[in-house]
Amino acid sequence: MTALNRALGAFYGLALGDALGMPTQSLNRETIQTRFGKITDLQDAGPLQPIAANMPKGSITDDTEQAILVGELLVEGKGRIEPAILAQRLIEWEAEMQAKGSQDLLGPSTKRAIEMILAGHSPEEAGRYGTTNGAAMRITPVGIASDVTDSERFIAAVVQACQVTHNTTLGISSAAAVAAVVSAGINGMDLGEALNLGQQIAQQAEKHGHWVAGGRIASRISWARSISVDSDKALLADLLYDVIGTSVASQESVVVSFALAQQVAVGEMSAFDALCMAASLGGDTDTIAAILGAMLGACLGLESWPAEMIDTVKAVNHLQLEPLVQGLLALR
Repeated sequence: MTALNRALGAFYGLALGDALGMPTQSLNRETIQTRFGKITDLQDAGPLQPIAANMPKGSITDDTEQAILVGELLVEGKGRIEPAILAQRLIEWEAEMQAKGSQDLLGPSTKRAIEMILAGHSPEEAGRYGTTNGAAMRITPVGIASDVTDSERFIAAVVQACQVTHNTTLGISSAAAVAAVVSAGINGMDLGEALNLGQQIAQQAEKHGHWVAGGRIASRISWARSISVDSDKALLADLLYDVIGTSVASQESVVVSFALAQQVAVGEMSAFDALCMAASLGGDTDTIAAILGAMLGACLGLESWPAEMIDTVKAVNHLQLEPLVQGLLALR
């Protein structure tokens, strides 16, 4: 399998996870079960979806759009992201979304950071309250463009992409964990080893950013990966939803993505089944499934996703990620 195949697997996996979770995002599990049963395919959002009302099946959300935005900035900046330019692009992105009448706007950490930048604060200062999963959801391009074998340099690239909105121990270490799994997958590392490395890089990365109280990402990933439920999928879903949690907090949603990736690594479920479970959980389903799709796709390749579903996602969103992914790999 080529690096290009794995990198496309990561970016299209992110988009597919995002699209599977689009109709269920922000809903609780009971509502999802009533409306959809279990998610096993792309679904229309329907009129009652609080964020993406009436979006057609296969539609992506902010997760994929902001990852593309970061990818384009990396290519333009030849591997460097200027925090002020990232802030500006995010402001423009939200204005476009509002013009379309979308409720899918900037998350709480990103919004607060951008308000601070507009008020004249430095990028380092602006991101000091960002603890949610916004940095992790858009970090995949950094994993594609940077090689994790040089861990210092790799973490510096992650920090640069996070700093303006998520300059905290939790924001940076959760994004570093995800990016490291993607980067390791592109290097050809198997999924279990890549998850180990993600955990290790999360631990190294938490030396950066402003300290914030909250369960440590590396420790929580380690614990979540040790969950054993003897093939009882219903019990697994309960544990993820009730005990780890599926909110926008990075130490919940990002950790749930790792718990599900571990189930795939030990052969308990296929990559696609794991995405469907992520989309059915409740809470921040689109982000959990997007992060999971990026990590699994990088390690298992583009073939791990149903081709017809990828085609639907491409068609509905006019997505052509090949040139962007090739540009990101060239930086590597």
